[in-house]
Amino acid sequence: MKIGILTAGGDCPGINAAIRGVGKTAIVKYGMKLVGISDGFTGMIHKEYIELTEKNLSGILTLGGTILGTSREKPFKSSAKGSKEISKPVLIKEHYEQMGLDCLVCIGGNGTIKTANLLSQEGLNVVGIPKTIDNDVWGTDITFGFDSAVNIATEAIDRLHSTANSHKRIMLIELMGHNAGWLALYSGIAGGGDVILIPEIPYKEGKIAEYLLHRAEENKPYSIVVVAEGVENPDKEKSVAQFLSGRITDLTGLETRETVLGYIQRGGTPSPMDRVLATRYGTAAADMIADRDFGKMVALKNDEIVAIPLAEVAGKLKLVEPDNPLVIQARNMGTSFGV
Repeated sequence: MKIGILTAGGDCPGINAAIRGVGKTAIVKYGMKLVGISDGFTGMIHKEYIELTEKNLSGILTLGGTILGTSREKPFKSSAKGSKEISKPVLIKEHYEQMGLDCLVCIGGNGTIKTANLLSQEGLNVVGIPKTIDNDVWGTDITFGFDSAVNIATEAIDRLHSTANSHKRIMLIELMGHNAGWLALYSGIAGGGDVILIPEIPYKEGKIAEYLLHRAEENKPYSIVVVAEGVENPDKEKSVAQFLSGRITDLTGLETRETVLGYIQRGGTPSPMDRVLATRYGTAAADMIADRDFGKMVALKNDEIVAIPLAEVAGKLKLVEPDNPLVIQARNMGTSFGV
């Protein structure tokens, strides 16, 4: 069998470990051939790929990013009205056949899994592997990339404690996550955040101010506010961190400073946990291909690797429930969620 493999969407730690897991299992265990598609679905559209051998996969386990490159190409987005160009999905199908592929492995987040499902419906043999620092792919307990990002964000929060304490001020840090609060929730708890704001729990500015003033009155000299990028932001010209920092200062009179951690959260070497998880996903994907178990995504359920139909995953988001045990436990310890 001949497998194509691509990585699409945002980069995150652990992608190369997943590529290695797929490739080494496919080559060593099953004697399959492997080709790496360049730059996500763009590579399938332009038929840009390289053959991957076991030697190519050596030494990539610990590397961040993706050796194949990535893009945010969405091939099923409609072409310009009246365009006579061959549609991108048709090109992908043609190139899939011309390359002699028996399966296409798509490593990515929600957008990638959605595209993988559409390609599966077009008749291609597809297997999906979930990756994102946001941890918001439906159907799996965790995505690789998340643990590494939590480690990075937690270290940043740890460092802010020093400055906040030294200057007796409120320090606010904005983290990634799109519309999901997993990253802010986990790193906020791990980093001892006093206030944690996530998109799934609407906040009230007055409640945040009241809580922070109460801390000041109790002679707690500083506070850490952890904010997910997807929380409500009425001021579209500012980041949510800038908006909330200004509002907290206005409402409390307390000196407040903001930090936007940004792309630092997504880069660098994957954590040991992400290396293991990505490897588990990759090897399982190769096993699924050998069994011709296509049209599915590899997932983790109760620490067991399972295969879930792509159709069940596509278009869904895994969000933090307001009654999530972690939220309840944090509240029991006095953490504010702005309500």
